[in-house]
Amino acid sequence: MNLEKPFKGLKVIELASVLAGPAVGMFFAELGANVIKVENKKTMGDVTRSWKLASEDQNHPFSAYYSSVNWGKQSIFLDLKVESEFNQLLEEIKTADIVICNFKPGGAVKFGLDYASIKIINSNIIYGEITGFGKEDRLAYDIVLQAETGYISMNGSDINNQVKMPVAFIDLFAAHQLKEGILIALLQQQKEKKAYCISVSLFDTALASLTNQATNWIVAKHIPEPLGMLHPNIAPYGERFTCKDGKDIVLAIGSNGQFKKLCDTLNLSDLMSDQRFENNQKRVLNRTALAKELAPAFKHKQRGTLMEDLIKNEVPAGAVRNMKEVFEIPASKSRIIESELNGEKLSSLSANAFTIVS
Repeated sequence: MNLEKPFKGLKVIELASVLAGPAVGMFFAELGANVIKVENKKTMGDVTRSWKLASEDQNHPFSAYYSSVNWGKQSIFLDLKVESEFNQLLEEIKTADIVICNFKPGGAVKFGLDYASIKIINSNIIYGEITGFGKEDRLAYDIVLQAETGYISMNGSDINNQVKMPVAFIDLFAAHQLKEGILIALLQQQKEKKAYCISVSLFDTALASLTNQATNWIVAKHIPEPLGMLHPNIAPYGERFTCKDGKDIVLAIGSNGQFKKLCDTLNLSDLMSDQRFENNQKRVLNRTALAKELAPAFKHKQRGTLMEDLIKNEVPAGAVRNMKEVFEIPASKSRIIESELNGEKLSSLSANAFTIVS
């Protein structure tokens, strides 16, 4: 097996648009699968082709957003209401290994592209579907799910300044859930070759991803509220400080040992004997006072120099970078991938952060 292209020879039909479904398709494409993306001819394709920044070329056939999850695919435009074109799709499905879709409730049945219908023409198909709210007939976009499942209520600087997450994480979480389900089905097919249907909803995915914030309520009856970058359970974690050159650092101190290393690095060892900060719970209670004690020490050094000291002393901290600064890092540049889609250059960021060695 080629460990870099483990899915070479696998055929995937993508009947999905926007972000979640296409992200799954790109996962398989990047790992060697032949992914055929079917786009709606009548609507000029995936709607994200038109989701362009004001600075983008309005005449280009697709947007930067579209590029983010459609690397390495073959795109075909079909009108599924035209019999010949629908039959063309069915012929492709007959020889496919996986179908990925995100139809509105009832849409798959309407087109005859639901799991039961496809299983009749391909008895070994793995059918992966993403819905918004399961069987509930309701439009679902990422921000709607962020609102419905509590993310917006606990994100922002305070209760009067709540915000959404800047990336459509609910879509991406759903994509990861569907990938996992499909990979399990592929594994099961090694034991018994038959069809499988994996269904993931954005709602269930969002709930599953609440993790500790959910248990803060389930176990402790604590309703999470916006804390900006701060963490409800740990301090100083999320506190942001400005250095001598005007650039910022954020801390992620998770233990007493790390707090001691931070104080030593900043020449503030006396804080270790301050009863207000002697353990994590007290640091959480007195985090505002602690931040005031720490802030002046950051003003004495350039960010680069201080980050070197923090890293050397094993203090968890990060430089707060904008996107330009992120992609000035060689490791970030190396993750940019390029391909062609219908004759046009398509640049994206590798969706797969893992490596496999034997």
